[in-house]
Amino acid sequence: MAERMVDVDGVELCTETFGDRSDPPVLLVMGTGASMLWWEEGFCRMLAEGGRFVIRYDHRDTGRSVTRERGRCGYTGADLAGDALGVLDAYGIPAAHVVGVSAGGALAQLIALGRPDRVLSLVLISTSRAVPGDRELPPPTEEFMRFVSSAEADWSRTASVIDYLVEYARVLAGSRRRFDETAVRDLVRRDVERAHRFAAVRNHDSLPEGERPRRPLSSISVPTLVIHGTADPMFPIGHGEALAEEIPGAGLLALEGAGHGVDRADWETIVRAVVAHTAADGRDRAPRRDVGPRRREPGCDTDTGT
Repeated sequence: MAERMVDVDGVELCTETFGDRSDPPVLLVMGTGASMLWWEEGFCRMLAEGGRFVIRYDHRDTGRSVTRERGRCGYTGADLAGDALGVLDAYGIPAAHVVGVSAGGALAQLIALGRPDRVLSLVLISTSRAVPGDRELPPPTEEFMRFVSSAEADWSRTASVIDYLVEYARVLAGSRRRFDETAVRDLVRRDVERAHRFAAVRNHDSLPEGERPRRPLSSISVPTLVIHGTADPMFPIGHGEALAEEIPGAGLLALEGAGHGVDRADWETIVRAVVAHTAADGRDRAPRRDVGPRRREPGCDTDTGT
């Protein structure tokens, strides 16, 4: 399908759809700092072939959506959640199944907490809770912290940015699987070259939270499936376990050896789970619990990021 620009309260966002509009709608929400290309086309087509009308879109300051000068974005994290609802409005969709990855999963939670009437179900991938909770969460891995605290890019040079993002993707992928550098480098290159002004993505690094719902995760009533890699270096599996415990009736699908994000090796598993979870009659939903022994690790809460 061709890309389509939509107006969300004066903000131009780039969107793209896959599948038949008469099928159940699935809105894909990427993490902050990432364009819709990270919901790869092959993954979107697999969901569409499973009988879902799929919508992906570029956040502000990513891809072909509106961009602002560094430090002058004038919006909040809460506004990004509002953008997702604006995309649905642009397509005339009153409510959708919302699938979020990383910070996109936090945005999905905020939507379900603030506008539950717009959410048919939630799928939360590689994410953490969007509101405070009582359970302590494990910290990121040492390797992840070393990278984010020391790695740098020259944002005026495309080659430097691409190299930096490829190495970041390598760290996020974890250490238990082979990293496909060729495929990732191609994706990163296309993402950088496609963007109006790629350096604008850094506005996401310091967004204020904005006004957020005050209700706890336990108030989420829509069917929820948590999908989490057992080797996620940003949000170790304990984050996914906490979400599944705190959201009533939530299921947990653990991806053995998977890192942070939607790995091509897991597309079939994830698509099968999402299609089952979003089944209209509920008879084919994913199991409510699908995870190995639980781990309780000391740690600290971590802000949700890309």
